[in-house]
Amino acid sequence: MSTSTWTVVVGGVAGLALVVFGIGMLVTGRAPDATARMFRSVRDAGCYHLLFGAGLTLVVVGTAVGGGIVTILTTVAALALVGWALVRFRPRGHRRTGSLSGGKH
Repeated sequence: MSTSTWTVVVGGVAGLALVVFGIGMLVTGRAPDATARMFRSVRDAGCYHLLFGAGLTLVVVGTAVGGGIVTILTTVAALALVGWALVRFRPRGHRRTGSLSGGKH
């Protein structure tokens, strides 16, 4: 197996794993603690992972098909999905309960 083949396989598996992870969160309404802390809601976490996984899978499919307009269209669609995920569902970071700066609020 060539390097490009196994790279495509690993990318496809990673994309599908993210899709399944995102769907799992959306269906069950639960997320691992570390994931839940990074997003405003479990729905946001599920959508973020679902869209990123779908985007990665589209890139892999476009690469595997091998050139031409199909690769361009799948790449543009993947970028749109990832852009949507980043703008609408991006992680918000840790929430802090106090101020470290010592300033007045």
